[in-house]
Amino acid sequence: MGRTVAVVGGGYGGSLVARELDDVADVVLIDPRDAFVNAAGSLRALTRPDWAPRIFFPFDTLLTRGRFVRDAAVSVDARGVALASGGRVEADYVVLATGSGYTFPGKPRPGVTDTAEALADLRASHEQLAGAGRVLIVGAGPVGLELAGEINDAWPDKHVVVVDRNEQLLPFLLPEVRDDLRTQLDKAGVELRLGAGLASAPPVGPGRAGEFRVATEGGEEITADIWFRTYGLSLNTGWLPGGELTSRGTVPVTERLTVRGYDRMYALGDIVDLPDPKMASYAQQQAQTVVANIGAQLAGERPEAVHPVSPHRRMLIPLGTRGGAGQMPAPGGVAPVSVETVRERKGADLFTAQFARRFRS
Repeated sequence: MGRTVAVVGGGYGGSLVARELDDVADVVLIDPRDAFVNAAGSLRALTRPDWAPRIFFPFDTLLTRGRFVRDAAVSVDARGVALASGGRVEADYVVLATGSGYTFPGKPRPGVTDTAEALADLRASHEQLAGAGRVLIVGAGPVGLELAGEINDAWPDKHVVVVDRNEQLLPFLLPEVRDDLRTQLDKAGVELRLGAGLASAPPVGPGRAGEFRVATEGGEEITADIWFRTYGLSLNTGWLPGGELTSRGTVPVTERLTVRGYDRMYALGDIVDLPDPKMASYAQQQAQTVVANIGAQLAGERPEAVHPVSPHRRMLIPLGTRGGAGQMPAPGGVAPVSVETVRERKGADLFTAQFARRFRS
């Protein structure tokens, strides 16, 4: 049996699979970008441009034995991957890890694949934001709250309003965690308006400075100088055959994370049809299952690692460099963690050190 593993997508899960299998297989990592983007740090990169380069890690440094192919996949089969350039990567194992897109600044804008262009985009938006006194954030999910925290941390005097049409804040979190977040936001002067969807989109584009007024569906008026949309995840599965996907556009997988109908094709991360949240930590947990199973197959053994799906959601939500709240696994479910734990595990460097080790930076 051959030993070539093609990993399509170099995000949180794909880069981990490629790195972990580099010593035991001939790994080919395929991604149209020149670098891994640590999206967990993208909001701080917007508010602190001197910090922004720290979220990009060139793919060229990830592998010591394998190789990186900067290209986009256009189709895949049991024997390999066809590329947009017209080339093809033959493989004995294929791992689908193309992830998802998200609204800027949560992730780079669609089509931006060069680090230099992404940094220029962040700098330009930073300049627009720096001159704005009133900021509107549409979406009170984890990204919206983190963005509010980063803006308040960098510019305590800015007036930040976060609106969301949902009546309850992050209902998947423990009540005490939600209360902690609200208390910290109130203390910071961040205005949180729930049950207040916008009647129409602001007249200026997101991330562009320009005073405007907009009404909520309840008739309240909000005046702001700039706004950001912090919702709108889109799965990167459009290049896969429709017959291979579920009605939701996700990839159906077994408990061992093989694509249904295949023995040596795997999928992980945001694109898989699992109840796991679309978050980096879950993609990396899935990556470990894929690594274990491909490693077993390479050794001539049965792939028996099963991905554990938990009904309990773990999450850390930093509010800038000093605040935040969250919950982590505990006996019988999850439990709240202290703000110090949020800072130590995520808020201080937003996982920069972890990926510096992975990419040997």
